[in-house]
Amino acid sequence: MKLQCDVEVVNRMLPTFGLKNKGKPSRAVLSIGKPDRSSQNHGLFLLICTAKDRSGSKYKLKENIEKFFTWFVEEGKATVRLKEPAIDICLSKADTSSLKSFLSAARLAHRGSDTDSLPLSSLGPACARDVEKPKKKLSILSKKDYPLTSSFPFSLEQLQVSYCRLTRVDMRMLALRSLRRLDLSNNHIRKLPATIGDLRCLAELILHNNRLQSFPDTLCVSTLQTSLQHLDLSQNQLTVLPARFCQLRHLVNLRLDANQLLRLPFHIGRLSKLRFLSAAQNQLSVLPAGFRKLCLENLDLFGNPFTQANALEHTIRLTFPLTLQELTARAVVNLRIPHGPHLVPFQVCDELDFCKVCDCGRACVNSFIQTAVGMNLHLVSHTVVLVDSMGGTEAPVQKHFCSLGCYCEFMDGCVQRDLR
Repeated sequence: MKLQCDVEVVNRMLPTFGLKNKGKPSRAVLSIGKPDRSSQNHGLFLLICTAKDRSGSKYKLKENIEKFFTWFVEEGKATVRLKEPAIDICLSKADTSSLKSFLSAARLAHRGSDTDSLPLSSLGPACARDVEKPKKKLSILSKKDYPLTSSFPFSLEQLQVSYCRLTRVDMRMLALRSLRRLDLSNNHIRKLPATIGDLRCLAELILHNNRLQSFPDTLCVSTLQTSLQHLDLSQNQLTVLPARFCQLRHLVNLRLDANQLLRLPFHIGRLSKLRFLSAAQNQLSVLPAGFRKLCLENLDLFGNPFTQANALEHTIRLTFPLTLQELTARAVVNLRIPHGPHLVPFQVCDELDFCKVCDCGRACVNSFIQTAVGMNLHLVSHTVVLVDSMGGTEAPVQKHFCSLGCYCEFMDGCVQRDLR
């Protein structure tokens, strides 16, 4: 039974003599076993080997463990307190499942029961590769280099697997809890597993040039909400993004180039931290109303078939009189009344979350007039890539009106501006 992790041995007697422990964690391999094969000694021992002391230090385990501290075992951390000598063995940066198995074995060794079933290790000097500094970065750029039998180093923070013809995300990657950057570009991946959302530290997800046809809605409400900052979905086969996509509110850089997107997320304006947006070479005909709220440094919408904005061309979805549901929904939004699935039906919550805002500032949900107006993209971005080959930087943006009166007032203003 072996475990690779960072170890710090703390002497509990030092404070008695007015001394402080000045040590720091070092990479080590821990083994549980007997001193040697021929030994008749009862009980098992713990051997801790480090790069500085590859021969290691042995500690008796039988009836010698005072306490286990396992509050943070899910983070790969634990502490084993020994009676003699009076030390605390602090473990960190360990693989969670391996750590749990190791602690279970240590408990059995302490009790001296059922030890025959344990996979004991020989307590010999550790190999240099076992105590070397954990690997943080790994790049695999060809199929022949892809590990089929061995696992990925659990300490990885950056992983790139490109040009390997992967058709799905390897579940072994999703066990890398320290992963901050995952690059799976230039593969054949068609679908993303929802468990990517369990990578709590993931800040960059690169999926350039795959065969994705959708982005899972579950990822938008996972831990990626607070961790993901860079997302590259360019050169895939996406036609729409999920309604809750804009709950990834920590996004700073979003690349959507060369897909088949018909529209951008309705509430894209909620991405308040977004600074770089690229959605060139898609099928966008108009931008959502929330686009006006963005504050970007760089914007690229080149090569989209934008329609010519014309306020006279409109879609009327007004009902007279307004339905009770529409009146209620407008009142909830306008008066900022708290709501949720525990108070109103889920479908109603969904409608409230995707309500439109009229020029007058009031809300409209399912009853409205919709048109499109031209907007200079420099109003939302410092740098703008030309929208077309003619040098234009304008694009049509949706506009909604809660009543016929608001629409007529808007049209009167357009006519007066044209007369001037």
